[in-house]
Amino acid sequence: MSPLNDSAFTRRRLLQYGAIALGSGLVTACGNNTSSEPSPTGEKGLDRVTLATDWVAQAEHGGFYQALATGIYQEYGLDVKIRMGGPQAATGTQLLFGKVVDFAMSNSTIALNAVAEGVPKITVAAYFQKDPRCIVAHPGVKDLSELKGKPLFVTPQAVSDFWGLLAKKYGFTDSQRRVYNFNPAPFLADKTSAQQGFVTSEPYTIEKEGGFKPSVFLLADVGYKPYATTIDTTSQMIAEKPDVVKRFVQASAKGWYSYLADPTPGNALIKKDYPEMTDDRLTYGLGKLKEYGIVLSGDAITNGIGYMTEARWQEFFENMVEYGVYPKTLDYRKAFTLDFVQDLPTSA
Repeated sequence: MSPLNDSAFTRRRLLQYGAIALGSGLVTACGNNTSSEPSPTGEKGLDRVTLATDWVAQAEHGGFYQALATGIYQEYGLDVKIRMGGPQAATGTQLLFGKVVDFAMSNSTIALNAVAEGVPKITVAAYFQKDPRCIVAHPGVKDLSELKGKPLFVTPQAVSDFWGLLAKKYGFTDSQRRVYNFNPAPFLADKTSAQQGFVTSEPYTIEKEGGFKPSVFLLADVGYKPYATTIDTTSQMIAEKPDVVKRFVQASAKGWYSYLADPTPGNALIKKDYPEMTDDRLTYGLGKLKEYGIVLSGDAITNGIGYMTEARWQEFFENMVEYGVYPKTLDYRKAFTLDFVQDLPTSA
């Protein structure tokens, strides 16, 4: 089954949002995979580090591949390996604590879940100012309020994630929820329904399979504001190699500026890692990242791609407390550090 031809396969990374489960057996297995473990130094004395992505290589990872393809990482003294994720891959948290990778892609929800579970990992940068998740509706729907009482296909994880926002702001109820099985067929069959997805993917699939352009509502633009495509590392890495962490954060930011300007080098490397990726899908994905300001918007415009603020973290945490996801007593500040997002580059 081709991941690019089956949306049930391509978007299962939705399940990774909000989940961190370490799985001790898998962590041990990862740790025993010594051939993949990071080494202190790489070519020509460069610091060798490994980044785990959250899914198969795609435009949403473009800045990291660009930094590797164009030599930006090397300019910052780094020998970087990208470990591609996928449906059967271990999570970034598992790989971090199995000592297989040094950095892992994540998001604000996963970071806060880690704090709640006492997992000592920390977010050091956020390359997406906006979470790319969205609600997709049939043509003609102009506002999410029109979906009140209508069938809405969402994953079970949505209940402890963005559903509270939709319920509070638009009066959505549990009775209208349907399980999203990563297949657009139920949505296509019911013209009154809507479904969740990623702006970079599901609308593309629906256009191809349904023959129409759907209405798309980015959750970030209606009040759901976690950081996404964040980079997590361990507290040990921060304590022992803060300079390596800083250089990786800065070089990755530069890679994203370069990718937004001309994705050709990064896309070539993406297709090398994942040959089933098509130029059409890469172009669509990058176009949506730009159109919705996923990477370059908000604080990133003046402070650099990757920038975070405590106020933004606090706002998201307090919203999630209001929705009943986290207790007020959770120390959300343990989820991140701002030490590495100061003095970020603001261009390629």
